[in-house]
Amino acid sequence: MEPIKPMLWTSLKNYSAKDLTSDVVSGIIVAVIALPLSIALALASGVGPEEGLYTAIIAGFLISAFGGSKVQIAGPTAAFATIVAGIVASAGLGGLMVATIMAGILLILMGILRLGKLIRFIPSTITIGFTAGIAVTILIGQLKDFFGLTYPAGTVTIETVEKVEAVAKNFGTLNPWALLVGAVSLAILILWPRVSKKIPASLIAVLAGSLLVKLAHLPVNTIGDLYTVSSSLPHLHMPQLSFSLVRSMFPNAVTIAILAAIESLLSCVVADGMTGDKHRPDTELIAQGIGNIGSALFGGIPATGAIARTAANINNGGKTPVAGMVHSIVLLLVLVLLMPFASFIPMPVIAAVLFVVAYNMCQWRPFVRMVKTAPKSDIIVLVITFLLTIVFDLVVAIAVGLGLACLLFMKRMSEETDIRKWEEAPEDEESGLRRILPEVSIYEIEGPLFFGSVEKLTQITAKKATKALVLRMRSVTALDATALSMLETLYGKFKAQGTQVIFSHVNPQPFKVMEHSGFADKVGREYFCSHIDEAIEMAEAIANE
Repeated sequence: MEPIKPMLWTSLKNYSAKDLTSDVVSGIIVAVIALPLSIALALASGVGPEEGLYTAIIAGFLISAFGGSKVQIAGPTAAFATIVAGIVASAGLGGLMVATIMAGILLILMGILRLGKLIRFIPSTITIGFTAGIAVTILIGQLKDFFGLTYPAGTVTIETVEKVEAVAKNFGTLNPWALLVGAVSLAILILWPRVSKKIPASLIAVLAGSLLVKLAHLPVNTIGDLYTVSSSLPHLHMPQLSFSLVRSMFPNAVTIAILAAIESLLSCVVADGMTGDKHRPDTELIAQGIGNIGSALFGGIPATGAIARTAANINNGGKTPVAGMVHSIVLLLVLVLLMPFASFIPMPVIAAVLFVVAYNMCQWRPFVRMVKTAPKSDIIVLVITFLLTIVFDLVVAIAVGLGLACLLFMKRMSEETDIRKWEEAPEDEESGLRRILPEVSIYEIEGPLFFGSVEKLTQITAKKATKALVLRMRSVTALDATALSMLETLYGKFKAQGTQVIFSHVNPQPFKVMEHSGFADKVGREYFCSHIDEAIEMAEAIANE
């Protein structure tokens, strides 16, 4: 079992000046990348631009300091944008703070309970489905700013469907100058990486778009036109708690916690593949919890590990968690010294940045490949999770997706269970088959015995003349309480008619269940045979009595 120990402690044991130089350089570069993204994601989440920086500063520092990965970079991510926007719209910043703090507590408990490795049991159909759905909702949410649309006062645009309706009804208010700025920014974001990968395309797009609007005096909304930009340091906020608020925010907290766990651990796995290191999943969950609590208390929004920023950290030479801590410190300096300039950033530029973020996270290639190659049941889960994320929200999508995936899995497993009656029994390799006595019945059970397959046990029958019934369970790997109850019922029925039940080759897990319930003693341990030949000999002896 891996220790719950921050990777920073391990990294600093043999830390060198060369490592420090690499971490500082990488931290500065990643901060430059994170700056426009943090602002854009904050605006997409329905909060001010400084909240995005607060999140990257506080959560980013804490998660690097206490995390289970050497190179993880944390901060606001696109996955949370629609969730946060919905919470802010319905419950305000106070509700968001409570939900984020509860999510942080849940993440810490998940780490303490060693649940880090259990995240792998969430099917990829669900993660790909809701990730693609989130990407679509982000894209739809930015259409208004990209096209410079104007909505009538009182227009409600909380749900994605409402945003689509608003765009359709008000598309006639399109601002051609906003479209121009957005198109230029989008072109820079797409083409600039071919020119240089050292300077982030998002930074170039922000600078070019801001200069274009400012110098040409274009009638395009900027961040300063819609939001009050503050360069004040993050300060402690204490939540106003009430039982009703905590109860109403709990489902959102669970969603944030699950999503943060999935995103952060997925990012760690990607990082492990790039570096050859191995992260500590339970430590990472605890760090995610600490980071989210810290972010909420200091005015930020939910945070998690960011795959793109983590990859950038690795590619630019980041060696230890110090790089992530430097990235947060640099963003703090930017907040204090340069934040007022953020008011000049045009909204179409922010929309273009988020278009690219949505495209990068949508995983359309795995989505299409899964639709083409996966079993129909998996495709159903994928598509339903995708559509529910768009039409409703992530809470509904994950709940329904997981429930449907479990039901389909149980159906699939129940189909693997088979019960077959032997007509002849193998004696040995030389003599071939031998006849089964009329007073003996032999059934072979294959596959797991659980509540989904328990009905098949009714296929086991015994005539009144049957003196011994052998149940061969060599291929039964799992037995649950419902199946055990049915076995007990069958045993009682056969015992009442004078038929002795003999079990052959019961595997460890099923036998442990039988032993713990007292069923093994009820049957008699002498009637549990390790081999089918032994069971048949015992059955024939009983038949010949």
